[in-house]
Amino acid sequence: MRILRNYILKEITPPFILALVVITFSFLVGNIVKLADFVINKGVELHYVWELFIYLIPRLLTFAIPMGVLTAILIGFGRLSSDNEIIAMRATGINIYAISMPAIVFGLFLSVLSIPLHDRIVPVAHYKARMLIKEVGLRHPAAYLEAGTFIKGFKDYILFIHDIKYGKDTTEFKNIRIYQPQKDGPTRTVVAKSGELVSMPDKNTIRLKLIEGTSEEPNPTNPKHFYKLNFKEYYISLTLDDSTMDESGKKTKEMNFDELLKVANELEEKSIDPTPLVRRFHRGIASSFASFAFVLIGIPLAIGTRRSEKSIGIGLAFVLATVYWLLLAFGQILATKDIIPIWLAMWFANIVLIFVGIILTYFTVRR
Repeated sequence: MRILRNYILKEITPPFILALVVITFSFLVGNIVKLADFVINKGVELHYVWELFIYLIPRLLTFAIPMGVLTAILIGFGRLSSDNEIIAMRATGINIYAISMPAIVFGLFLSVLSIPLHDRIVPVAHYKARMLIKEVGLRHPAAYLEAGTFIKGFKDYILFIHDIKYGKDTTEFKNIRIYQPQKDGPTRTVVAKSGELVSMPDKNTIRLKLIEGTSEEPNPTNPKHFYKLNFKEYYISLTLDDSTMDESGKKTKEMNFDELLKVANELEEKSIDPTPLVRRFHRGIASSFASFAFVLIGIPLAIGTRRSEKSIGIGLAFVLATVYWLLLAFGQILATKDIIPIWLAMWFANIVLIFVGIILTYFTVRR
């Protein structure tokens, strides 16, 4: 049985490693282009970009590992089946369960290994990346801004810049609109023909100098009404928004499992709904076991299709992965409508794939 185990592992390990590298790189391509733009056009130091690149990888691995496992199973067992090696093994008295066991253990091992990835590594990477982006935004304010989009990363303000021109020493903005929503009144609006940023890292703020424009200032006697004033120069201090953080200074996606449960319990004691925290906790564990679910459904599918072509295996892997994420989304919808508990919603996709995999394996054994 040791020979069989080593043979099966040798069949699935190389395609797993190759798929893991290819899938991770594919996810990184779009980010690489954006990071390169930071260096070439926005003057951000290379070491900042390299650090951001490193912090992206853990999150991508949470998708790449299950996809790599599924691809490896479909390619490996597909080749064994197409070359009639599965039939030969069964003819010697080795059943499907014994043939599948090395792959099942392989998937289970990667699932257990993925728990600390979701629990510790990804939250830390998220937190460090956000702190780094914040530092880059303060030292290189232009890198934080993008033309033609609503920028909501600043506290109390929403910015829209029609055009950004990057120069050697300065960055110039054209046609700027700044919106400041009011709790008990209309939104305050500032419009300027041009502007530039002045960074103040020590004060955790960015100062925006506006040139030639109009500003709506509140009426002292009636704050719900505004005066429209013209200006030649106008300064606004922008503070990076951390409003989605909890009291510990971390966002929900930056908390490990223990912190999620601790904050959820504290919120529950205050009669505050902790559903988002509980959902993220269960999703982290359930996502870790996606590799195991993919192995159980991938083996009978690969044996049944009897195709050794890598393109077939990769295509089928993407189809199954799409089905998995749709099931996950459907489970969340069921939880939102209180049809099923949160933990079951997060495990819904895994349960469906495992159940279907067991049924398919049963019929494969009986053939």
